[in-house]
Amino acid sequence: MEKFLNDEQDPKAVEKVYLRLTDLLTTGEEIIYIAVQKKPLVNLLPDCIAITNKRVLFFTPANLGLSIKFVDFVWKDIVDVHTKEEIIGAIFSVRTTNGAEMGVDYLPKVQARKLYQYSQERKEAEREARRLRELEEKRAQSGSVQFETPSQPVAATVVHAAPVVEQPAPVAPPPAPVETSKPDELTEKLKKLKVLFENGLISQEEYNAKKLDLLSDF
Repeated sequence: MEKFLNDEQDPKAVEKVYLRLTDLLTTGEEIIYIAVQKKPLVNLLPDCIAITNKRVLFFTPANLGLSIKFVDFVWKDIVDVHTKEEIIGAIFSVRTTNGAEMGVDYLPKVQARKLYQYSQERKEAEREARRLRELEEKRAQSGSVQFETPSQPVAATVVHAAPVVEQPAPVAPPPAPVETSKPDELTEKLKKLKVLFENGLISQEEYNAKKLDLLSDF
């Protein structure tokens, strides 16, 4: 309990809250911080705030201090944590998902700051835990898809490939012998005949007759 008296908390108030908390803690729940109200004039029955790793609890003395009432909120239901420093002390408050608000005033400023710091850390841890839960749920949903398997094994069909018969490569036919073109021979003879005619060695009639003979031979 001594670790909750480091910021000038009222020892008697912390003792009452601590004893009450030990009866309220669930499995795996640990007390992180306890803050005690400090009113400016009379501070006989101060309110207290306790923070655990699972929730935040507001304690209020009742029946002239003979009993103590509490209200608690789990971190997953808390959407906002706020602290406001005033001339005398500070106010620490929380707001829940359903719009409920709870707070304590006249807290020593150092204690209000510690409450705010630890609350932000717990809220961040809760956000990370929520993210991991959602991830696991998505993985579980994707892993729930089952594929039907055949009740009897299916025999594998072996396909034998037909042997490949190599075909001989086609043999190219030998090139045809080159023959002297008849038109080329006719042209040469016609040229020679024309030279004879132009040089006056044969007459027109002889030129025409020999030309007809050459053309008829081809």
